[in-house]
Order: sequence, then C-alpha cells, then structure tokens
Amino acid sequence: MPRPIEALIHASALAHNLARARQAAPDARVWAVVKANAYGHGIERAFDGLRGADGFALLDLAEAERVRALGWRGPILLLEGCFEPRDLELCSRLGLWHAVHCTEQIDWLAAHKTQQPHRVFLKLNSGMNRLGFKPAAFRSAWTRLNALPQVDEITLMTHFSDADGERGIAHQVAVFRAATQDLPGERSLANSAATLRHAGVLSDWVRAGILSYGSAPDHPHHDVVHWGLRPAMSLRARVLAVQQLEAGDTVGYGSSFTAEQPMRIGVVACGYADGYPRLCPTGTPVLVDGVPTRTVGRVSMDMLTVDLTAMPAAGPGSEVTLWGQASNGAMLPIDAVAMAAGTIAYELMCALAPRVPVRAVD
Repeated sequence: MPRPIEALIHASALAHNLARARQAAPDARVWAVVKANAYGHGIERAFDGLRGADGFALLDLAEAERVRALGWRGPILLLEGCFEPRDLELCSRLGLWHAVHCTEQIDWLAAHKTQQPHRVFLKLNSGMNRLGFKPAAFRSAWTRLNALPQVDEITLMTHFSDADGERGIAHQVAVFRAATQDLPGERSLANSAATLRHAGVLSDWVRAGILSYGSAPDHPHHDVVHWGLRPAMSLRARVLAVQQLEAGDTVGYGSSFTAEQPMRIGVVACGYADGYPRLCPTGTPVLVDGVPTRTVGRVSMDMLTVDLTAMPAAGPGSEVTLWGQASNGAMLPIDAVAMAAGTIAYELMCALAPRVPVRAVD
C-alpha cells in the first residue's frame, strides 16, 4: 500500500473563503490570486473552488496558459507584468492583463505590434519599495501609457506593506491618493489583510490571496475563526507504531525530548521531506483522530512523534492531522503550526513536497 500520508484540497473551503472576500468588499470585484501554483494547492485542483472569482491573478505565463486551458475566459492578471518584450505576444494571444511597474515595460509596449490594445495595471510604489513607480514619476508614466495605441484601459494599483500590522495602511493610502488625484481608471489596492481589516479603502478590485486558502492574513492578531475562513488544505498521515516510554527515556535525534513520566508516543508517517517544518519544536499542535495533542522530539526526514498518553485508544492506523481539517471535522489552523515553526502559513503551503499525494475533494 502507499505510504499513509496525503494532502486534501477542499474546493468547498476555497469557495467559502472567496465568498468571505466578497462579503468584506461587497462593492469590489475579486481577483483569486493563484501565483506559486495556487499557493501550493495546485491550480487545477483549486480552480473549481475559485471559479466564482471575477478574475485570476498570477505571475507566470505558463500558469496563465494553464488557467486558460481550464476553460477560463475571464480576466487574467500578471501581477509582475512582463519579464521581456516577447512576453507581450503571449499577452496578446491569451488576452492577458498585466502590471506595468518600470519604464522598460512601457518601452516594450511602445514597440509591440498588436491588433488588440492591452489592459494594464500601472503600479505605484507607495512605500513598499519593491515594484512600482515612485510618486514623483507616476503621473508621467501614466501619461506615456495613455498616449500609446497599444494600451486600452489603465487601472491604478499599489501594494500595502503593513495591512496586517499596527502601522496599517493610512500612510500608503495618502501617498496613493496624492499621486493619482484626478487620474481616471479603476483602482486596485487591497490585498487579503486590507480586504478584511480595512474595509473602507477604495478598491474596485481586491486581491484575495492567502485568505482564499484559509489562513488569517494578520495571524496571530486574529485567527481563521475570527475571520470566518476555512482551511483549503489538510495534511493528514497515520500512526505507524507506538512506543511506551519510561521516565528518563529520550525521543529521536539529539535526544531533545526526555520523558518526565511514563508516556505513550505515536510514530507518524510525516517528516521534513514531506514539507513539514523541521524547526517545529516539542509542543507543536497536531490532531490524532481529531483530538488535540502535541509533537515530541525532533522532526526527522520521514517521521515525527506525537504524545498519545491521554488517548489510550489511539494506535497504529490512527489518523494524524498535521494541519487543516480532520475526518471528524475538527480543525487545526495551519497558522498555528507555522507559528510554532517560526514562519508563516504561506511557506508551509508552498513547501508541500512533491512526494506527498494530493487529492481534490468536495
């Protein structure tokens, strides 16, 4: 039989989370952000749950081709725009919308021969200092684009650096408003955190990224229960064996855990080669048969160990939910596991190893 570990992708959770984005921004259209292969969920597996979006936003031309191959005829946005001039040919052929964040991209458009003008998203660097035109250069970039016959409608866009934290978005909104005053066109400002936390920000298009996949964008300030989100990915494995420990016994490499009293521990078919973080310490939450417990000892390549002392009925074959939803409906937010590992849910989702079987459900 196959090794007892798999990841489940819940289409109903994706659809539910997308509906939450609409509820939070009822007057806006919603991009389902599917960059990084739908945050590790797989574009093809996530598509049915996200097809209620108004458009799909991503980075890679190959991913755009995959979305079109699924039958999507609506908007697709390249969030980083084109990487070289010949990318515009595929934009023309597939009808892709694309960001413009530097003068080189405007130059490429000016030299591009196309029958159909392009819809572009002109990006302002309002303080994130990654991509985009500085405020002093933004209006002249708009003027250049607006004069090109290769360009149709121009949407104005920026990205928030602190929508999930205490600093908030007011400073960047002020920069955006000053730079775009009196310029026509739709606006796209809100990412997941801004959509949920700052509902009043003007945005004709909101970008539903991490919230679509059931992670709280401002964890640990709020969790998924607070925002009404559901996990879209569940990583489940099985207990392979049970060991009985006496006080003083150690567990795993480095003997990093020592039992202070008699214990039952379960050996689970999951390790860092499956994408589970090696840095997860003793005490990281897991569910065994839907009941909360903890990891003990060091995570190894193919196995980890969990505390079964308080659950005498658990044993070989028991279901272990590393994150997501257990078969009995109990939920372990991926954010809690990521926090224990000192990282964020994005990384766990994207780091799921190729050797883990993945199955779409619902």
